[in-house]
Amino acid sequence: MAVEKTNASSSLVEVIDRILDKGIVIDAWARLSLVGIELLAVEARVVCAGVETFLKYAEAIGLTPTAATA
Repeated sequence: MAVEKTNASSSLVEVIDRILDKGIVIDAWARLSLVGIELLAVEARVVCAGVETFLKYAEAIGLTPTAATA
């Protein structure tokens, strides 16, 4: 069996293409408190995907009008 060497580095275009094809979710939550008193709370959810990928999964979880009426 021959061993094939692959280049592990990816170009920016390949990374963006993969993110738009598969999608990515970043879920972050932060809290700033001083002496037990909460001063600031931040919650963020960022979803990045191509339109086709978004519609495919949005229908599955009921985010589209067609899925909500079904």
